[in-house]
Amino acid sequence: MELDVSIDNDSVSIHIDNHFSFDLENILENIENFADSKGCSLNGLDITGLIPKMVRGIAGCENGCPADALTFTSEGFKNFELAYIEGGILTAKAITEKGKKIFLKMFPNF
Repeated sequence: MELDVSIDNDSVSIHIDNHFSFDLENILENIENFADSKGCSLNGLDITGLIPKMVRGIAGCENGCPADALTFTSEGFKNFELAYIEGGILTAKAITEKGKKIFLKMFPNF
């Protein structure tokens, strides 16, 4: 899986090797470092809760395969605007405390 995180006109890509056992702490560190470099704080945004749900929305089979990204996006998650894009791509948008837009886009490996 690939996670692209965009703030303003810049982005960073984070590769997720194993969707069954991924290093959430490392992913969060990469996102926080990127946000810091853009001068924004992620306070108030539950990135820690969002990332696992996005991974399960694409790769999880808890509710039967294929994963149920449509239910995840229709139920929503906190202050993120979620969308499913054809081909198994999930997106999440939010506004940071300082009014900057953060955009996360997760791509499957299939």
